[in-house]
Amino acid sequence: MIKYAFTSAAVVAALSLTGLSAHASCADPRVPSQQGLLHQTAPLFNLRSNDEEHSEGNAARRIVGTWLVTYTGALTGQAFIQWHSDGTEWENIDFPILGGTICMGDWKAIDEHHVRRSHVAWTYANGNPTGVLTETETDEVSRDGRSYRGTNDVKIFDFEGNLLLEEAGTAVATRISPP
Repeated sequence: MIKYAFTSAAVVAALSLTGLSAHASCADPRVPSQQGLLHQTAPLFNLRSNDEEHSEGNAARRIVGTWLVTYTGALTGQAFIQWHSDGTEWENIDFPILGGTICMGDWKAIDEHHVRRSHVAWTYANGNPTGVLTETETDEVSRDGRSYRGTNDVKIFDFEGNLLLEEAGTAVATRISPP
């Protein structure tokens, strides 16, 4: 615990002395240079799955798989997301590596057409942890299981639990697999 407190204090001191801002691993809406790289020209390639139907079952069945998601609003970028049948998910987003690119979380179906996920990631400044990002998102999965869209709420906290930022955004996704 002492080591954690010392490390946190050192990070805060270093940031205040250098004037650097914190960057979030999945996104820091305060820093345009940390926003996604591919969203400006995407899709750069066709990642759509074949014509097999994914409409079987409810939203919990239709969401499982790999997706290409485009964020706008608080988060601006593109990510590959895998939703797993055990209720976990992970994401790899197109942000610069020193700001972090991997997030993880859990999800559950809230009705026949909607899922809700809770997502967590570290925030960074020049590759050093500075706090935590949380994202909650509610998505509506299309009846054919080929797309989803939703709204999200992003919060960024320092290590002491102080809320530094809260912003809303949107997500639009296209299924990649299973084909």
